[in-house]
Amino acid sequence: MAEIRDEEQLIARGFRRVYAELERYDGPRAGLADVDGSPHYFQGHDYDHAEEHLVWPASEETAALEREQWAIFAEWNQRYEAGEAGPESHPGHGGIDARYDELTGLLAPHRRPPAGARRLIGELGYDGGARYRIDGLDHWFRWHPAG
Repeated sequence: MAEIRDEEQLIARGFRRVYAELERYDGPRAGLADVDGSPHYFQGHDYDHAEEHLVWPASEETAALEREQWAIFAEWNQRYEAGEAGPESHPGHGGIDARYDELTGLLAPHRRPPAGARRLIGELGYDGGARYRIDGLDHWFRWHPAG
């Protein structure tokens, strides 16, 4: 596991915030993070090379919608971890939170990598806070060119 640092240390070392996680399998596989100073989608390129990602820009409007949907999930997760909600109430199941469902439909076309997506290596860093928060996650990425 990567060394835990505070937010200022992460930023000073070139790590950038992850705002939403859309897929996880032995680590983050897809989501929304800062790349080159602006929000970008990232998607794992190859399960055999988990650190390699396809990366493409997200508009500010799309990023705001992603963060709104993430906040709905993070609020549910807080209730779940407190024992106040069960897994059956997860908003991703559909039919549970109308706004979450609406956002899923609006965001679907933006979540597919375009032909011009870049390949980057994502190095993980951690800030030691709660894993799922309304403002993002506990892990950050430092991006490097792939091969």
